Amino acid sequence: MFNHLLSLLIWLPIVGAVPVLLAGSSRPNTARWISLLMAILTFVVSLFLIPQYNATTGGMQLAESHLWIEALNVHYSLAVDGISVALILLTTFVGILVIIGAWEVIQDKPHQYMAAMLVLEGLMIGVFCATDALLFYVFFEAMLIPMFILIGIWGGPRRVYATLKFFIYTFLGSIFMLIGLIYLYLKAGTFDLHTLAMLPLTMTEQSWLFFAFLIAFAVKVPMVPVHTWLPDAHVEAPTGGSVVLAAVMLKIGGYGFLRFTLPIVPDASTHFAWLIILLSLIAVVYIGYVALVQEDMKKLVAYSSVAHMGFVTLGIFIAFMLARELGNTDAARLGMQGAMVQMISHGFVSGAMFSCIGVLYDRLHTRQIKDYGGVINVMPWFGFFYVFFAMANCGLPGTSGFVGEFMVILAAFSANPWIALFAAFTLIIGAAYTLWLVKRVLWGEVTNPHVAEMKDINARETLVLGGFAAMVLIVGIWPEPLIHLMDSSVTQLVQVLAIHKV
Repeated sequence: MFNHLLSLLIWLPIVGAVPVLLAGSSRPNTARWISLLMAILTFVVSLFLIPQYNATTGGMQLAESHLWIEALNVHYSLAVDGISVALILLTTFVGILVIIGAWEVIQDKPHQYMAAMLVLEGLMIGVFCATDALLFYVFFEAMLIPMFILIGIWGGPRRVYATLKFFIYTFLGSIFMLIGLIYLYLKAGTFDLHTLAMLPLTMTEQSWLFFAFLIAFAVKVPMVPVHTWLPDAHVEAPTGGSVVLAAVMLKIGGYGFLRFTLPIVPDASTHFAWLIILLSLIAVVYIGYVALVQEDMKKLVAYSSVAHMGFVTLGIFIAFMLARELGNTDAARLGMQGAMVQMISHGFVSGAMFSCIGVLYDRLHTRQIKDYGGVINVMPWFGFFYVFFAMANCGLPGTSGFVGEFMVILAAFSANPWIALFAAFTLIIGAAYTLWLVKRVLWGEVTNPHVAEMKDINARETLVLGGFAAMVLIVGIWPEPLIHLMDSSVTQLVQVLAIHKV
């Protein structure tokens, strides 16, 4: 099994979606139980990555390679490093909670909903495993299909508009990446990522390729100014769709920068690093102010995601600049580690925040902040979780939200204290919009009679929120296992980037 562990992880949920679909709408509980079983099995299989992956050596491990398209020299090539393993574990863990969270909520065609979730999970794992650029692109694009279906069928009143906007933005960005990959293939005769990273390219070639990759991955992160699809997608998506989108799919943009942009076009990445850093700081500061004025809870948290993912791109390119221009590999390693921890932390925190909003929406069927107030008086256990996740979203020490952001700020200070100042400013803005949201939703007197009738969270909702809370607390108090898992891979990447300083 271990020789094909990665293939098993990819195809287990995808194949498992077939019996879920066959259960049909006439047997919804059968479909739910099968989907939960497949999600749990996928998570259990992913746990085998921990003993099988040697975290002390780094590099790509557990490799599989089979000839796929002989005429084009395309291979079905899979391998993982510590960064991939961490993101796969995040994906499989969130997959279970999403299935449980939708158990009673999705009443219309639940078999199709669960099947779409399983297929989406398998495709996302495929993205984190692919070491052939064309295979990566196939998984990267294929993810759009189940997410398009999830928003388009189970979304809100403006779901058609949101799905079209989501699809057009992400698909258009991917076209530029495909053009770049075709150009690289014509020069190298292969789509193998390691070979493409070794390919000698002129500065002009690297510059064009840099922007081709930037457009594709910036849309996925999303970065300013191509972020406008995200709030609409989140607002109209069902709760499970929002959780997966925020917790996992946004991370694929940051992952793409690590796998494509930095190794393949390092000189152009150095030359244009200021642009990414500037856009990241805009996301961190400006988008925080945009979040402050939102009246829809989902839209507020969606803009919060843009700001927090700005920390990821900031950490990645600060680390790159430190390694390439300043030769400070220790600070570069810290910045890269911070970006990776922030990706994992944001997966848990944002997933939890959207789950909390889903709990409220299921009871009152509105996401408008003004319709709530005094919720903690009737839902004390929900209030406990909501406040806890809000504190994590603010970056409170002791939660996972603090660890990654603090590491990125420290690394940024080594590069430029002004960058660190602007980056740290987001902690204040983040606390402002998050606590303003909590104040209006939880505290005060109950003025809406419908709020007074709301019931506290049940066992199923407690399990979902408790799962997220456990991971936020574990990573916040004891981040060492996560850092150790990724450390060798991060160190190796930083050392490769620092070999040829511009």
